[in-house]
Amino acid sequence: MRYYMLNKPAGLITATEDKHEKTVMDCFPKEMQKGLFPVGRLDKDTEGLLIITDDGDFAFRMLRPEFGIKKRYFLRAFGEITEEKIKKLAAGGSLYGNGEEARPAFLDEVISSTVEEDSEYIPEDYRAHCMKNPKGKTFSAVITVTEGKRHEVKLLIKSIGGRVFYLKRIAMGDFLLDSNLFPGEFREFTPEEVKTAEDYRKIFIDLSKGKAEGKT
Repeated sequence: MRYYMLNKPAGLITATEDKHEKTVMDCFPKEMQKGLFPVGRLDKDTEGLLIITDDGDFAFRMLRPEFGIKKRYFLRAFGEITEEKIKKLAAGGSLYGNGEEARPAFLDEVISSTVEEDSEYIPEDYRAHCMKNPKGKTFSAVITVTEGKRHEVKLLIKSIGGRVFYLKRIAMGDFLLDSNLFPGEFREFTPEEVKTAEDYRKIFIDLSKGKAEGKT
């Protein structure tokens, strides 16, 4: 089995191939790509931790929502953050606006800011427009989620009146983004990370037989 940690840059789609756009697999030499695939997906404009592997059982264990694997993201968003809004996310419930129930999500390391202070993180195509209101409210935070729905973090922040303009995944389960990896760089799992991946595989096998509890 092969396992790699990639620091996904913004601008690449999470797929094994695409006829029109560059994918995360373009970060790897052609001779390495055969049999590899990304574990889950990150939006085109989202950066950060993406695991690339050829281990289907491991990927299944990491992605199935019933196993509750925690994902942590650093975000920056337009809007005002309050304790009431933080508690609303932590309570879960009908947050998506489409009738779906959301699992509890938790914000920490919350910092209130302004458009002017966060301007370097605002995408260039609408930065100038945002700077017309330099004192507009923004905030940054780390959010922990367990579902993995499409656009989950963006929808959750939207449900409390915010709009994400920068998003980076920093952890997935027990795997933490290596701070030494620049965007677009990857490395093999360390022996300890391989052992962790193997542990996840074993938990999946045991769970399928009803003999073990899950790991979060």
